[in-house]
Amino acid sequence: MKTAVFSARRYDQALLAEANRAAGHELLFIQDRLTAETAALARGCAAVCVFVNDCVDAEVLQRLADQGTRLVATRSTGYNHIDAAAAGRLGVAVVRVTDYSPHSVAEFAVGLLLAVNRKIARASMRTREGNFELDGLMGFDLHGKTVGVIGTGKIGSIFARIMLGFGCAVLGHDTHTDPAFEQSGGRYVPVRELLAGSDVISLHCPLTEETHHIVDAASLAQVKRGTILVNTSRGGLVDTEAAVQALKSGQLGGLAIDVYEQEASLFFQDLSSTIITDDVIQRLVSFPNVIVTGHQAFFTVEAIGQIMATTLGSITAFERGEPLLHRIPGN
Repeated sequence: MKTAVFSARRYDQALLAEANRAAGHELLFIQDRLTAETAALARGCAAVCVFVNDCVDAEVLQRLADQGTRLVATRSTGYNHIDAAAAGRLGVAVVRVTDYSPHSVAEFAVGLLLAVNRKIARASMRTREGNFELDGLMGFDLHGKTVGVIGTGKIGSIFARIMLGFGCAVLGHDTHTDPAFEQSGGRYVPVRELLAGSDVISLHCPLTEETHHIVDAASLAQVKRGTILVNTSRGGLVDTEAAVQALKSGQLGGLAIDVYEQEASLFFQDLSSTIITDDVIQRLVSFPNVIVTGHQAFFTVEAIGQIMATTLGSITAFERGEPLLHRIPGN
């Protein structure tokens, strides 16, 4: 089936092409993001394959449907970038990757926490310049500290178990409790108690209307002074302006993020030779106690392999008229 693959970086093209050898679909690789302006590039394609920063709103879906597209396959678990209701009205099926190595994101979140707490990036830059001083590099032991996990699904639960292995106490908050989280040693508490009692807070929940800016000025006012915040889930969970103010006041002791609410115009491209006009991200990276990475937590051999296989499997199932096992809710 002819499929337009948007936001197709070199690794996407190589790995999808390799995985597609057995499936035999006709893949049209497009480096641009899917937007209302670029939707025309998918003309004649029965399916489009998108990623987290592609725009798949009602306008884009209408244009795709008018061109004959009947399937949207996102190479991600989250689907907040897709208007599921509009897709349903237009008769466009939407599938996602419901499961891929949750260890990839959980392990990366731990890495970010260690990096920002122990000033690893800063220390590495110093030693490259021949500076072996330790001033300004002091962190704290994670052993004995309390870690709050907001969102205890597959990724959050794995992150929690890792932190329990460090000797931390783990508090959890989720609309759906998981007995396995408690059996492993975690304890569910109201979000207010989690905020006030945690030395580290890590976000692992999806972006919905309810969770948008779940970390804002009001919630940051409730955290312990000096708390470290980690976000490897979705940028919109954090009110970035509020986080900047909390960093400036010392209310936040550190921030480690792999996602950013305005990342669509920045991430997954090389802007090193351009002027970045996003003042907020520029302020963030200027703080010595902030680490920003470019949405790479999922980026492991195991995770990417599973993402590509699942995506192509869904396209094949659609072509054959078979049930779509990974169709998104509400579609």
